[in-house]
Amino acid sequence: MSTDSYPELAEAVAGVRLVDHHVHSCLAQPVDLPAFGDLLTESDRPAPAGTSPFDSQVAFAVRRHCAPLLGLDPHAPIEEYVAARAALRTDEVDRRLLGAAGVDRWLIDTGFRGDALVDLQAFGARVPGAYVEEVVRLETVLEQVARDGDAAGLEERFRTALCTAAGGAAGLKSVIAYRYGFEFDPSRPSAAEIRTASSRWLTRLDRDDAAARVDDPVLLRMLLWYGVDTGLPLQLHAGFGDPDLDLRRCDPLLLAAWLRLVEPSGSNVMLLHCYPFHRQAGFLAQAFPHVYLDVGLAVNYTGAASPAVLAEALELAPFGKVLYSSDAWGPAELHLLGAVLWRHGMTEVLTRWVRAGEWSVADAIRVARLIGRDNAERVYGGRRG
Repeated sequence: MSTDSYPELAEAVAGVRLVDHHVHSCLAQPVDLPAFGDLLTESDRPAPAGTSPFDSQVAFAVRRHCAPLLGLDPHAPIEEYVAARAALRTDEVDRRLLGAAGVDRWLIDTGFRGDALVDLQAFGARVPGAYVEEVVRLETVLEQVARDGDAAGLEERFRTALCTAAGGAAGLKSVIAYRYGFEFDPSRPSAAEIRTASSRWLTRLDRDDAAARVDDPVLLRMLLWYGVDTGLPLQLHAGFGDPDLDLRRCDPLLLAAWLRLVEPSGSNVMLLHCYPFHRQAGFLAQAFPHVYLDVGLAVNYTGAASPAVLAEALELAPFGKVLYSSDAWGPAELHLLGAVLWRHGMTEVLTRWVRAGEWSVADAIRVARLIGRDNAERVYGGRRG
């Protein structure tokens, strides 16, 4: 949609210095064409014969928006794009793409496959002038201390480790949606329940290293409640992701009873990504003062169709409860696309509402700034990086 009628709106959205409140780091090593294709999908399965991972909204968006930053024309063939990428140092690719995102605060989840990514210090060196802070993944903290003692001491080991980790963190994250789903007992587990679950889990660990991934619902509930106790914003992945999860159990409406119990604590719950349950998340954000949402992952993967997702996320959710994220992991293209597609989508949606006479330009600009930056600054507070 043309934005010529309201250039001040387009310029304002383009100028928002974003806070990416949930993102991962970028690749430590170069990638070839097949590996790059694998990184542009949430699936961990190979594409079937006769199909290509590059025939997707996200891959088309890479060619459209990232190619010019590597000296190519928009829509350059993917083979040319990856060749141009490979001709540059990995850190140079990252500097060009990350620098063009217009993000000056990155809250990075360090809990997933960190060995394939650069650390926070190296990431920060690729985005000079930006703040880089950590989001601590609760499940990773527990898994790191699991074998340091017996089952009776596991709860205390976790509590101590979390206290240390949370001291320098901007927020916490849980992937209970992946490990179990949201159909869990909302109450805080008792010490006896935790000891029993700890014994059960550590016994499995002794028999099978693959059991190191915590998926016991009692232990996952323990993590959530200790996370709430810190007072830090607690991020929960909701909605679609890789084939590990059961999407039916990732509807955030299933969290309603737990959210009611958390509300008196004063801790904020950040529903991440949410698609295709972003309307349900919008209801929860309206109903509960401590619930927030974003549609980060969905914006990248819906590409040119993402304005519709952004508009749907703004149907019911209060505008002070919606945040920006990219959820980018790995290729810096995803970090850039999150920002570019969000700006394009927000400009299109807001322009449509202004043109219809339903919104003023001033209100549209104010809401864009709330979502892109101000809400996150309010919820996450002062910068720790």
